[in-house]
Amino acid sequence: MAVNLIIPPESEIHPVNGVEIGIAEAGIRKANHKDLTVFRLAEGSTVAGVFTRNRFRAAPVQLCESHLASGQAIRALVINTGNANAGTGADGMQVARQTCETAATLLNLQPEQVLPFSTGVILEPLPVDRLLAALPAAIDKLKAANWLQAAHSIMTTDTQPKVSSQRVQIGNETVTITGISKGAGMIRPNMATMLGFMATDAAIPAGLLADMARCIADRSFNRITVDGDTSTNDSFIIMATGRSGLSVDSASSPHYQALYQALEAAALELAQKIVRDAEGATKFMTIQVDEAANAEEALQVAYAVAHSPLVKTAFYASDPNLGRILAAIGYAGIADLDVSRVSLWLGDVLVASQGQRHPGYREEDGQRVMKEAEIPMRIALGRGQVSETVYTCDFSHDYVSINADYRS
Repeated sequence: MAVNLIIPPESEIHPVNGVEIGIAEAGIRKANHKDLTVFRLAEGSTVAGVFTRNRFRAAPVQLCESHLASGQAIRALVINTGNANAGTGADGMQVARQTCETAATLLNLQPEQVLPFSTGVILEPLPVDRLLAALPAAIDKLKAANWLQAAHSIMTTDTQPKVSSQRVQIGNETVTITGISKGAGMIRPNMATMLGFMATDAAIPAGLLADMARCIADRSFNRITVDGDTSTNDSFIIMATGRSGLSVDSASSPHYQALYQALEAAALELAQKIVRDAEGATKFMTIQVDEAANAEEALQVAYAVAHSPLVKTAFYASDPNLGRILAAIGYAGIADLDVSRVSLWLGDVLVASQGQRHPGYREEDGQRVMKEAEIPMRIALGRGQVSETVYTCDFSHDYVSINADYRS
């Protein structure tokens, strides 16, 4: 059950000039299931990506990084669900190459101009014959208005498609930004078991787009966590087709900041939707750490709380056993933390101050906040001026059931 996840109507999902999408059924894991997606990008488009830091990086991740580094203009993406093509060795790399080669032939491109993506079960060979056989059907269905269908086709354990779309006025130009993401479990920064694809019709040079993608990922997809597990296949891609009248050449360009902020907002919406649709989630939790000495320690504390099974299960039960939060703050790894300076708020309720239960705190007030679907939490460390925010969810019985039954 997704937590307040809004799926925009198709009338509000704006195609991006220069992007076409086609979807087909390859039967990679399940029959009669749309599990193959192709993006075709107009000539002159630029593409940048951020990928998992897991050392068991899947074959398609490795090939994506290689193709982006080659200097070739990326013109197509191929995405399959049902199988991650991870932990598959040299055979997996050959399968990823075959995917790019076949797509390139069908689209009259070079293989290095194609980026492959896979998501699903790890340590199983990808049935590449089924994927290749379905590619012509996906390409035959290429059209600009297929974003919602693509959001459905890249889902695995997701219960809802995740789409963000907006048109923003920047200077004298109207710029379109549309994106999709998938992910529900094995979610942790660096990045999460997620795929994210976002496009804009602004013109952005490849080097600048790569810088923007890294910063945007750090403020969005690298600020979410469900279960603390980092996947082998995480990929976040930004495409800029240059088909609108807006061109941003450098970070000092007049409209750079407005465009960057719009892209970051879209990415954060897609990232938060992953948490809202987390496996078995019933609560969406925002953990804000203030008054930290630096960003590193603020995130240490935020993730210690966000990853604690005891905290997450307490929130599922709406049980204000909030000493668990203080315990997580205490073991976050700040050796010289002065607990007498720490304060904790749950929503508008001051729970702890000066390192102990606040005199005015009442348990029924804490429980009132915990019963809500959206729960803000604020922690003040009393050490400095830095703030960081992380987004997470509770743990329910369904999380165990979904992951226990995933391969059956």
